Amino acid sequence: MEIYRRTLERTTRADTDIQDLTEDVAAVVAESGVENGWVLVFAPGSTAAITTLEYESGCVADLERAVEQLAPSDAEYAHNLRWGDGNGYSHVRAALLGPSLTLPVHGGVPAHGTWQQIVLCDFDNRGRERRILVEVLGR
Repeated sequence: MEIYRRTLERTTRADTDIQDLTEDVAAVVAESGVENGWVLVFAPGSTAAITTLEYESGCVADLERAVEQLAPSDAEYAHNLRWGDGNGYSHVRAALLGPSLTLPVHGGVPAHGTWQQIVLCDFDNRGRERRILVEVLGR
């Protein structure tokens, strides 16, 4: 069984930028021709995460507020003291959510809930050019 691979590219803004990847991931799954299997979505780097969320302004704002409470941007971080780049909070936030998500593929589409979208969360303190790796495995 071969793995079908594609890379998505996104430009993000500084701090917590949450972007919906659902349609793009579904398009990669469709291109792959896989009817039943798995799709992996992975964000390389230590300041971004992949998760699911109902992608509407209220939920997005709630997640932004929650991560600010869990890992405040103005707190003291040993990472900042060591490197001086001021993005210690972004590393902690990304670690809490994790860099990847695996979803089942059923009938040629990623199996997610009606109100459940696949999102990229970029927590870095500067805008970035992000690559998101999408890999599909199955039959």
